[in-house]
Amino acid sequence: MGYRTIDMASYKRRDHFAYFSSFAYPYVGTTANVDITALLKKVKDEKLPFFLSACYCAANAANSVPELRQRIKEGGIVEFDRCRVSHTLALEDGTYCYCTLEDVPDFYAYLAEGRRAQEAAKQQASIEEEPEETLEKFFVSSIPWLSYTALVQPVPSPADSNPRITFGKYFIQEGKVLLPVSLLCNHALVDGIHIAAFYQAMEKEIAEAAG
Repeated sequence: MGYRTIDMASYKRRDHFAYFSSFAYPYVGTTANVDITALLKKVKDEKLPFFLSACYCAANAANSVPELRQRIKEGGIVEFDRCRVSHTLALEDGTYCYCTLEDVPDFYAYLAEGRRAQEAAKQQASIEEEPEETLEKFFVSSIPWLSYTALVQPVPSPADSNPRITFGKYFIQEGKVLLPVSLLCNHALVDGIHIAAFYQAMEKEIAEAAG
């Protein structure tokens, strides 16, 4: 994936970057309920894979926010042109493996490529990923058994800078189907305004995918 190096001399968040980079736990995140009523209807009507459909919307939303495409590299910041998804994939023995989804712009093509990638990942059944292979990725997971209001994520030490997106169990409230969506980011790169932009973009992506 292509990327550019941020000029730290002109970077407007330079002081914020230095400040939060010094934290033992530099992460910031939230959980919000996202309206998926129209998307779920499309998924059920066309018998589409729900998780991959949600991944498509979330990945495009995250890619639309430049700060979510930024990563800390060798003490500086790089910004990727586009980022892929690495997601957890359930295995028959009750464990999981990692699966990488390519950045495919067309919704149906994304689902087809996602199915192929998942079948290949099940054959390997591995959680081994080299750091240089994961730098640009969004880490996506799901807790489909629980409609939660908050989530605490395991994170490495020293801290990484990959955004983590997690889906909960969708539920019905006041006639709408809502999906808990968590986003966790490194605060050295991402502020609340960027997190809000992700949720706004995800609503737009869901509307377009459901259309």
